[in-house]
Amino acid sequence: MNIVLLTAGGTGTRMHNSVPKQFINVEDKPLIIYTMEKFQAHPSIDAIAVVCLEGWLEILKAYAKQYGITKLKWVVVGGRTGQESIYNGLTAVANDCDGDDIIMIHDGNRALVSHDIISDSLSVCKESGSAVAAIPCVEAVFELTEEGGTEATKSISRDLLVRTQTPHTYPIKKLLWAHEEGRKQNITNTAASCVLMNLLGETVYFSIGSEKNLKITTNEDLQIFRALLHVHEG
Repeated sequence: MNIVLLTAGGTGTRMHNSVPKQFINVEDKPLIIYTMEKFQAHPSIDAIAVVCLEGWLEILKAYAKQYGITKLKWVVVGGRTGQESIYNGLTAVANDCDGDDIIMIHDGNRALVSHDIISDSLSVCKESGSAVAAIPCVEAVFELTEEGGTEATKSISRDLLVRTQTPHTYPIKKLLWAHEEGRKQNITNTAASCVLMNLLGETVYFSIGSEKNLKITTNEDLQIFRALLHVHEG
């Protein structure tokens, strides 16, 4: 069984909007629904779980019913951090599934995830035991002399760098182990599951990503999404 866990617990403060970013309407459809539709349409995805902002669970369920998201099986309240939110959703899914089932963690506001990205993530996970979507780093990269600073003396070869995206895909039992082990070691606020795995000494395996698979967190991102949406429809 292949399950996707969508994280949609953010408040969207960087958009300065009273509506959380994942519920902003674009072309009369909430952003989270665009994301859910991609997994609803993929034949290898069996079920959808969503970690949602408190107070929005019933709204999400109503939207899912309105737009025919029949694969939605779990809606769970998020936590104080992204790591805690994933753990909340993961434990809810694990209670109903086998440890060898596959769980795919995906940002609810990455609404342009493609069929190929989903398929490759599942394929790499099956072959290597995990998968993290990534794209090459094409910009020149420098390391700042201090956090928050504005100067640097050291550049880093971009040939050895990748930029990670979601989905991140694992067997349920492996990701559950990582979260529980992280708690034991007081690792409590990692930015992504691949960072947690890395801190626990696990090898990270990469699957294909795309520049179009952008995370919509600012108004500028939303403008790009609208433009790409019209290009795709065209």
